[in-house]
Amino acid sequence: DIGVTGVQTCALPIFQLKCERMIYGSGQMKRRWAMLLLAFTVFLGSCAKKTPTLNLLVWEGYADPSFVKGFEEKYHCKVSASYMGSSDELVAKLRGGSAANYDVISPSSDVATSIASSGLAAEVDVSQIPDYNSLSRQLRDLPLVKVNGKTYGVPFMWGPNPLLYDSSFCKSAPQSWADLWDPKLKGKISVWDDLSTVYMAAQVLGYDKPDPAHLYNLSDDELDKVKAKLLELKPNIRKMWTTGGELTNLFQNHEVVAAMGWPLMTNQLRKQNFPIGETIPKENTTGWIDHLMVTAASENKDLAMKFLAYMVEAKTQKAVTDVTGYTPANPTAAQFMTDEEKKSLHLDDVDGYQKHIYFWQNVPRRAKYNEIWNQVKAAQ
Repeated sequence: DIGVTGVQTCALPIFQLKCERMIYGSGQMKRRWAMLLLAFTVFLGSCAKKTPTLNLLVWEGYADPSFVKGFEEKYHCKVSASYMGSSDELVAKLRGGSAANYDVISPSSDVATSIASSGLAAEVDVSQIPDYNSLSRQLRDLPLVKVNGKTYGVPFMWGPNPLLYDSSFCKSAPQSWADLWDPKLKGKISVWDDLSTVYMAAQVLGYDKPDPAHLYNLSDDELDKVKAKLLELKPNIRKMWTTGGELTNLFQNHEVVAAMGWPLMTNQLRKQNFPIGETIPKENTTGWIDHLMVTAASENKDLAMKFLAYMVEAKTQKAVTDVTGYTPANPTAAQFMTDEEKKSLHLDDVDGYQKHIYFWQNVPRRAKYNEIWNQVKAAQ
């Protein structure tokens, strides 16, 4: 018994030791496998390509899925858009430290030059834009986005700021911008929260004669008179709109019967069978030439340049026109249009139509214009 007990006493510690080693070894092996698995996961993660995102700050209608999806599929990326309500909003964001948040912008002709000349946009190598020479020569040759022999953008879309009206209320098209001041329209009109409303009042006062360009360089005395004229209009203003969708809703809800707007709203309302009319009054109207630019702060410049090239292709231009109702900068888009579509976009008589549009220009005293407009908005 003693011998057996001795063997048992001696064998037990040896068995425990072996078990402990096995347990210890098993835990160590698990840790090694865990580390290997972690390393492999990190390796796979580093190999996987992250889907690039192209960030836009553009006017409404310029990032519709109907044409943006084709770009996303072609270049395996995602396009994310933010919309601006005015040119001043765009400039404020670019100069306020947000420029790096955006890759592509769509400035209009009133601020395109200042953006190009202030280092906020990247130079565009037009040789990388296959359809560049197909763009309207008149638009392409304008100096709006050219500084020191370099090009900083491409023309994209253009159009007027027409007078929109509810044809069920107005039995005939208004003939003058001055009709908006009619006391019968008290609380029934809307104006754009933009300097375009200042230009419109200046036209009513005749400051566009004999030179329409004078609208963009009014004197202090003229601006004071414009302010007084706009204050007279305030009782008729139901609301000042800032986005296209907002004005569309105002018409749909029958809150307003007339407003300065964009062809985009006309297009949207007609698709919904709303009785919307559109006209350019006898004084003519202001208008815009929108460009596409790549921001100087963009970290996706190559992809952004590809986006510019894609957006001015004839087929894409036709798709943008279908959404917005704007006239394409690439006239070869007409090959994909019916005769009725060409006529509605005035592609059958571009020169004649543009005679009624005073395209926005750089406003040297923009701060003063904004001061006047802000005073009008603040007045009770």
